[in-house]
Amino acid sequence: MCGIAGKLHFDLCRPVERGEIERMLAVMRYRGPDGSAVHLDGQTGLGHLRLSIIDLAAGSQPMANEDETVWITFNGEIYNFQELRTGLLARGHRFRTQSDTEVIVHLYEEQGRECVKHLRGMFAFAIWDGRLRRLVLARDRVGIKPLYYFANTSQLAFASELKALLMLPDVPRDLDAAAVDSFWCFNYLPGELTMFKGIRKLLPGHWLEASADGHWTTGQYWDLKFAEPRPFRNLQDAADELSNLLRETIRLHMIADVPVGFLVSGGMDSSAVLSYATEETNKPISTFTVGFDGQGVVDERPYARLMALKHGSRHFEASFTAEDFWNYLPRLFWHLDEPVCEPPAVALHFISEVAKEQVKVLLSGEGGDEAFGGYPNYPNQLALDLLRRTWGPLRRVAGNSAVALGRVLGRRRLAEYGRMLPLELADYYWSRVGSPFMRDNGPFAYAHSFKNRLNDHDPGGIVRGLFEQVAHRPLLDQMLYLDTKTWLPDDLLVKADKVTMASSLELRVPLLDHVVLEFAASLPTDFKVKGRETKRVLKAAFARVLPSEIVRRKKAGFPVPYGRWLAGKLWSPARDLLLGSGSFVSQIFERVALEDLVEQHRQTGVFQRQIFSLLALELWHRRFLREGTTTKTSSGSGYSAS
Repeated sequence: MCGIAGKLHFDLCRPVERGEIERMLAVMRYRGPDGSAVHLDGQTGLGHLRLSIIDLAAGSQPMANEDETVWITFNGEIYNFQELRTGLLARGHRFRTQSDTEVIVHLYEEQGRECVKHLRGMFAFAIWDGRLRRLVLARDRVGIKPLYYFANTSQLAFASELKALLMLPDVPRDLDAAAVDSFWCFNYLPGELTMFKGIRKLLPGHWLEASADGHWTTGQYWDLKFAEPRPFRNLQDAADELSNLLRETIRLHMIADVPVGFLVSGGMDSSAVLSYATEETNKPISTFTVGFDGQGVVDERPYARLMALKHGSRHFEASFTAEDFWNYLPRLFWHLDEPVCEPPAVALHFISEVAKEQVKVLLSGEGGDEAFGGYPNYPNQLALDLLRRTWGPLRRVAGNSAVALGRVLGRRRLAEYGRMLPLELADYYWSRVGSPFMRDNGPFAYAHSFKNRLNDHDPGGIVRGLFEQVAHRPLLDQMLYLDTKTWLPDDLLVKADKVTMASSLELRVPLLDHVVLEFAASLPTDFKVKGRETKRVLKAAFARVLPSEIVRRKKAGFPVPYGRWLAGKLWSPARDLLLGSGSFVSQIFERVALEDLVEQHRQTGVFQRQIFSLLALELWHRRFLREGTTTKTSSGSGYSAS
């Protein structure tokens, strides 16, 4: 795991200066504290920050082929590099290191950008082909590793983190109003969007190719395909095959020349990753978790301790208070590069700070829900769809009745699902991920001056477009596809990479190996969700290695009691931040609506996601636009929670 940066000028007579690349690297030094280097070749420059994981002595980058005509800067891990290396040696290639990076270089010599199709792992890399005067960028299939770029008529620049691009004086900082609109809809930024005009994310499963004369294009090399399901005799046969696949995948993910640890939430997925791993190694194991004290707070620690005891691991625990939570938020959004409504990221930070003293690599159970249908909204939507088809033209009447009944009984969720019942699927899903205070759906509204800047922007278009690609598939497959293309790379994996890298840790996610995802996509839908039961095949596969109380547990996943905190001891500083003089959010939303929302949360405690999203937007704006980007990260909020 590392950090990469670079630049290509489209003018042959304009060389890249070393200082430009060094400034980009300096602002994200934590991604690679073990070393940094720059390679210059006239109009192009590549930079690399190294976190040494494999071939500690000889794996430095940027790295070249034998005649130094092909150079690479690479972030990530290639888990099948040993197999690929064996094949390349048999075909006459000669290696100077034992690293996975050099495998990509030689594979590129043979196949050009098509080499990416053979890589099994998480990666973002740039290759400069000096013979063809061509720059090639690529990002892994799922989006585990980030890659941002900026391109105009004179240059193309790229980096692992957006803030590195802002270190270039000719990259403008123009806020994209459409991105603000999309964030308020999704609570993260889907697709290519960033908060700045002109800066984009390279999409997962895509490459970008730029020639020295200024022509550049992007293309897709992989997508998750939901074809006709494979025939299995029964659920257990599929579970047995999945179990063997996971064992192999986790073994590959444990390859490292440094200590490896495990994030254990006490849930099924992370516990299973730990269990399979202990079957594949006799090395000492370290486990890490986080918990909270207090009445009514979900505490994962007893279940994590159970798994640690079962496997004899060295077990470490983190905890934090409401004040710790509040004081970390400015740093969180600095590291995330964008506003993301993901409060568990704070928990991940405090675990990472403990873990970095023991290991350099962490494995987690991220991805099981998206691959195998673990979220409660999947069975909820399947049931809702059955009602849609059963009621037909009467579903609007039924929906209105559910809304009314929910209000009378004080059942907010019943009322919410009643509102969704009349909607078609794509519109439903947009509404599910969007804020209930969006546009005309409630009392919350944009200020007139900001709304005029949107020019009828449609943030839900990306959702409807994705649904069209899988419209022929069963409903569950459609939902899994959408979440794998949006929520997963643009929310969960942003948190996973950025927060752990801020502590100089590499986080690996074996359940998101593309081979595992493709296996999951080949299963009959009722092997994943049937009735109210979710992740059926995963539970069947894990039953042999997990205690029954872990398999039967309700999903939690590092729950942070932020809603209670923001309605209690953090309510006053949150109100002051959002409603204080010069606040950004009070300029884009109607102030009366803001005041009403903040007060409603104090009284009811049910609008925590809206409040946290507003805080994310405000703190991101202060750090990236009001204060400006420097190489010094903020260490505190500057706001007292006492």
